[in-house]
Amino acid sequence: MTSTLHPAPAPPSGGRHADPDAARPAVLVTGAGGPAGVAVVRRLVALGHRVVGVDADWTAAGAALATVGAVVPRADHVRFVDALVSLATTHGADALIGTVAEELPALIAGAEQLAAAGVATWLPSADSVELCCDKAAFARTLRDAGVPHPATTDTPAGLVRVPGPWVVKPRAGRGSRGVRLLDARSAVADALAEDASLIAQTRLEGREFTADALVGRDGGLLTVVPRWRDDTRAGISVKGTTFDSPTVTDVVAGALEAVRLTGPANVQGFVGDDGRATVVEINPRFSGGLPLTLAAGADVVSAHLTGIRDPQARLPHLWFTPGVRMSRYFAETYTAEDGTPVTDPCAAQAVSA
Repeated sequence: MTSTLHPAPAPPSGGRHADPDAARPAVLVTGAGGPAGVAVVRRLVALGHRVVGVDADWTAAGAALATVGAVVPRADHVRFVDALVSLATTHGADALIGTVAEELPALIAGAEQLAAAGVATWLPSADSVELCCDKAAFARTLRDAGVPHPATTDTPAGLVRVPGPWVVKPRAGRGSRGVRLLDARSAVADALAEDASLIAQTRLEGREFTADALVGRDGGLLTVVPRWRDDTRAGISVKGTTFDSPTVTDVVAGALEAVRLTGPANVQGFVGDDGRATVVEINPRFSGGLPLTLAAGADVVSAHLTGIRDPQARLPHLWFTPGVRMSRYFAETYTAEDGTPVTDPCAAQAVSA
């Protein structure tokens, strides 16, 4: 039986396709259309979990890859949490993993409602999320904590303390959206004067890295998996290599402690020619490059799910293998107009048939 698609913003009562094993508890994964959501869905499905993948976009690839896919309103809609509760009740989900930072305030506010419906969560504090999502506040926090961070200002007057060249970016945003590289101080001052939502930072030189991390509920660091961002497109790493560095691990740990974040995080920064590491930002969620961390042996998804379902569980330290390389390629999902899966013409079973 195929369930019906429901356009946002109405909360859906069913999913993208039928659930063949509805007796086992499911995991509800939000943001199934993004790289992080797709990675989480794929890992959980590979481990044999039932997964309800949801997104505001009914064409989200992760929804097609999940056991059940469904549409929900955007997180800023008043019925967002209601929709999640409805889906959890319908499909027997007992745990939720959010993969979109912008959804976290709504999930935090709705945590009690989700818990009342039997859906366990592990969410960071609202203050930590706000610090991570506000780049100006994040800069002040790291500066006060003594964690290396590029000089930052959100006012033209503050440019006297921020040497160039500069990167100008939205105060709240992700990926490379709205990012400009400027070399003239006057152009930076004009940009800040025209748009109060922008910040300016000293543009860092060196090699760019992302570190996937998982922080226990008690603040203990369970793992840090650094990887070089060997090639990026639209802010997403398409080629990368894991590496081991006590210097990077230490600065990442200091940044996470400064913002008091728990749960999954990805920390971005640079290592200069002098070997010094600098943190640029923290995203309080799994990263789009998560598959490389998983391939290197650190199963942060399973550990996170264990910590969601059992808040008292003693989670292990997760080790990883340095030198593991990733090269990302495009893949497709296919569905009919009614949402039923369409066979991949390049899949092995389709070719052999």
